[in-house]
Amino acid sequence: MHSTIFGSVGFALFPVVVAILALLGSLTLPVFADVLPYDAVALLAHALFLLMGVMVGSFGLMGREFMNRRFGQASLIAYASRSLPISEQRIFATFLVKDTVYYILLYVLPFAAGFAAATPFIGIDPVQGLVALVSLALAFLLGLSAVCFLSTLYAHSVALFAGTVAVLAVAALAAFRLGAITVSTILPPYAFFLNPALEPLALSLALILVPAIISVIFVTVEYPDRTKRFENHLDPLSGRLHALGSAHFIAKDALDLLRSEGGAGKVIFSFLIPLGLVWICLRIMIRFIPGIDPLVVFAVLLGVLSATIYNWLTEFDSFTSYAFLPVEVREVIDAKLKSYALLNLLPAVVLVLAAATSGGAGSLIPAFAAFVSVSVYTLAVTVYLTGLHPNVMLYSAWIFLRYLLAISPALLLLIFASVFDPRYALLSLLLILPAAFLIIRARVKWQAWEMPRY
Repeated sequence: MHSTIFGSVGFALFPVVVAILALLGSLTLPVFADVLPYDAVALLAHALFLLMGVMVGSFGLMGREFMNRRFGQASLIAYASRSLPISEQRIFATFLVKDTVYYILLYVLPFAAGFAAATPFIGIDPVQGLVALVSLALAFLLGLSAVCFLSTLYAHSVALFAGTVAVLAVAALAAFRLGAITVSTILPPYAFFLNPALEPLALSLALILVPAIISVIFVTVEYPDRTKRFENHLDPLSGRLHALGSAHFIAKDALDLLRSEGGAGKVIFSFLIPLGLVWICLRIMIRFIPGIDPLVVFAVLLGVLSATIYNWLTEFDSFTSYAFLPVEVREVIDAKLKSYALLNLLPAVVLVLAAATSGGAGSLIPAFAAFVSVSVYTLAVTVYLTGLHPNVMLYSAWIFLRYLLAISPALLLLIFASVFDPRYALLSLLLILPAAFLIIRARVKWQAWEMPRY
């Protein structure tokens, strides 16, 4: 599908871009070694791939919509057990193997190759490149299998899912109180990278295989057939949103999100869990970078993560649904932007809570300015480069590279400036000007673009 949309070469070059970025990033490690040791960088890299596995693994959560709303023709594969002599378990096991191979080739192998290519120039044993390939793959699979397990529970029973999460949270809190939790126990692939031994490798494999096997055994694509009936909330909700303009579009987005499977689960899996991992990593980085204001850095990263809200709004909504109506692409984009602004109240509340619980209320104003500015700017870049199809278009090597080049310099500048004085984060408000320019250009650019069929 990806190669059909933006060409085989454009998609094939995507892992090449990942490898080049990993190479360049690795070459800069000696420059920052005094403030950010290799161990800390390795921890961040493993947390990143763990997060990637988390994002990929929520098939059980999103299953019904994938089956029914967006990729109708692809659902023939998952539903094959109904008409062919093949079990759901075998289909889902193959699905997990496919995801493992696909994303390792797309992300893990290129990243490890870029790091390995840099090792001769930064004084690191080249064997660490092979170790990184194994440990990063384990970190990715750890996130994938854990969320597959949780999302499979969610597909069977919301109560079972909630109870399991509560038990795990209580156990983790108790272990933390007793001092039994370390980075190595939470993330054994990272421990394997630091010390390639049998114990962390065996622990990693156990934490991957056990949840994955349970997920395969209890997987279901037989969602309960129940008729859902709703009163007409579109008109009343549109009336309340009339002052915002695009009221019917915003109301439709709200109802789609509320009535879709896993409405709250989407928030947990694709936003709050990644946000929690970011906060944990920041608390660890404080030990290595003196003077860093964790709230400002958290606000900057929160602004980037909040852009995933736009992905929620466009994931199952194609413009072809509006093709027979007197509706233009720019109207849909405008409505998505307004829905995004309303949903962005969630990360804003998270930022305020983080300031209140971490004792960082003194830097809340510059942190809030950084969050708003980065969120708006990241959204503008996303809309300009991907239109209404960010979940697909970012797999184009050229678009992905432009996305990184447009966002990364501004983020790094803000983070480094905040080390000297958190009030420098107020300068991030300057990003709103290029953001407005990009939005204006995007409305014109995507008006004439038609999504290729696959």
